[in-house]
Amino acid sequence: MNDEIYSHGHHPSVTAAHAMRTVASSAAYLEPFLESGMDLLDIGCGPGSITAGFADLVAPGSVTGIDRSADVVVQASATHADVANVEFREGNVYDLDVPDESFDVVHAHQVLQHLADPVAALREMRRVVRPGGIVAAREADFGAMTWYPAVGELDEWRELYGELARGNGGEPDAGRRLPGWAASAGFADVEVSSSNWVYAAIGDRRAHAESWAERVLHSAFAEQTIERGLADGWTLQRLAEGWRRWGRAEDGVFLMPSVEILARA
Repeated sequence: MNDEIYSHGHHPSVTAAHAMRTVASSAAYLEPFLESGMDLLDIGCGPGSITAGFADLVAPGSVTGIDRSADVVVQASATHADVANVEFREGNVYDLDVPDESFDVVHAHQVLQHLADPVAALREMRRVVRPGGIVAAREADFGAMTWYPAVGELDEWRELYGELARGNGGEPDAGRRLPGWAASAGFADVEVSSSNWVYAAIGDRRAHAESWAERVLHSAFAEQTIERGLADGWTLQRLAEGWRRWGRAEDGVFLMPSVEILARA
């Protein structure tokens, strides 16, 4: 399981988009349950913007952010060096290097969709949460994403992304599967909710379009699709231009739904 391939990679176009995420935008369903003094583990923390937000909310409790990528751990540590109660380190979600019942909250945002065995990961998250604690996860559902106006290249992008992600062992339609994965992992008490990211304001829309255009051309998405013969450079150029054309549409809207769980053992 340690040789799983991350479909997005850590190109600056990816980490810059991830660094824009906050507790308010990405973990609002969990925020009402956070209290001062809690200890929280953030799995797949990336550049640490959500993690640092958690640290403010649970202080003087401690927050630990783990990520499989050493480079992104270094980035998160440098960016949030002024946050006293947060630590970033490398870690493996299948084999967390912490004792049983170490945290009040274990959180994962857009992580399980990239894993070959999300149920095993949830079992490991369950192992390290304290009795009465919460395992919280939020996963997008690519198949439920929708946009306007219709752009054929975005349909091709979604199909190509799905083929790549599943070839890497992941499941891009993770949102709809999340409650079932939690039940299979042994959680008897699972609260399910949903929330959306919507890109409609001109700045948000153009930033989202440009982010994905850059990722299509330059990130691990581009490298892996070309290496596996799923697409060629001309196709990727065409898909990137489709993203940019959508971003220029005056009435453009992109809706990205996610399913969330608050799971208690």
